[in-house]
Amino acid sequence: MSEIEALQGIDTLLFARKLSEASKTDGMLIPYQTSLKLSPKRKSDTTKTKSGTVAVSGGLETELEAEFIANWAKIADQLDDSIFNNEVMEFWIVFRKRVNADNKFYAYYMRGYVTENPLEGKADDAATRNPTITVIDTPQRGWTSLPNDIGAQIAYVFRGVGKIEGAAKNDGTDGNGKAWNKDTDPGTGSEPASAASSVTSPASSSPDAH
Repeated sequence: MSEIEALQGIDTLLFARKLSEASKTDGMLIPYQTSLKLSPKRKSDTTKTKSGTVAVSGGLETELEAEFIANWAKIADQLDDSIFNNEVMEFWIVFRKRVNADNKFYAYYMRGYVTENPLEGKADDAATRNPTITVIDTPQRGWTSLPNDIGAQIAYVFRGVGKIEGAAKNDGTDGNGKAWNKDTDPGTGSEPASAASSVTSPASSSPDAH
């Protein structure tokens, strides 16, 4: 049995998109996220009878809350559009450390309206946005791939200092580099040959040697 992995908050990310733009653009990572909270709840009403209490389950209500450092990314402005213009948006909570056999990421998908979007700006701290989304119907669970450019925003890989020729491969070899191998690289390394040859021995540098 494989070890059960604990999920960290930093690995849970929120993506969003206007529903009206589903055929035009990928879902976008909301930049500089600091917190995320999904709150599904189902109210239960009880009625006392002579035979005991009868519970009746109510409908599902779900709220999505996030906090991020205020910025002027396109998706940050679209959150304003949603609350000002009553526009439906799509949201994905993506767990970037949980993948399936097809290398797709586990995710919640939902649609909803931004119902609150306060801006808080303190003189001695970064300004923050705290949108609250009222989710329509039931969040759906599934697996999603991430576009390459979004993956680069989440985690970057090693690059050499050289110029990148053509499209970036993001495999550690861009810029004439080679990514660190944790199994074979520890303890390796030597002085460059050019540096070793430039070191003059004490004997050859002394006056008696001439």
